[in-house]
Amino acid sequence: MKKIGYLRVSTEEQNPARQVDGLTAICDELFVETISGAKSDRPIYQQVVSQLERGDVLVVWDLDRAYRSSREALNEIDRLQARGIAIRIVNLDIDTTTPAGLFVFTLMAALATFERHTLSQRTKEGLESARKRGAKLGRPRKLTDEQLQQAEKLIKAGHTKRGDIAKKYGVATWTLTRSMRRVTLTKGRQQP
Repeated sequence: MKKIGYLRVSTEEQNPARQVDGLTAICDELFVETISGAKSDRPIYQQVVSQLERGDVLVVWDLDRAYRSSREALNEIDRLQARGIAIRIVNLDIDTTTPAGLFVFTLMAALATFERHTLSQRTKEGLESARKRGAKLGRPRKLTDEQLQQAEKLIKAGHTKRGDIAKKYGVATWTLTRSMRRVTLTKGRQQP
């Protein structure tokens, strides 16, 4: 069983000494990555994770030094645990090799799931409420009804190609076609 430490600093100016000091005493190997936390591609982290084997422990100083969000951390920790790899988060005193650490981690995962579902439910309720009040949801239309009527006249007259009309309005040809189809379907539904 190896204990592999991973830590990240955002810039060259940041001093990783506190993390290094905290992890060196408890890790067999230590990897430091200098990269912004906003970056999803972390090559050294990926290298570390790919080297871990069943029974190994990934040691991180803090969740935000290894992951961009709690959700990402919980998802990644689930993937590692499925491979038989334990996690130790030093400053939270969570060690999934112990029953207490696994319990705390499970509580964190449950709370994150609850939060995600609650947020989703609130969003759906808010959208439904807005619809009932007559709000138009979604992306604003790129072409006005007047522009679409003018485009339809030009196409029917045979003077202009769809691509030229789309270029005139600054949209893709498929956007023009789809918008014209939407208007045609709407007109068809309104007729008795």
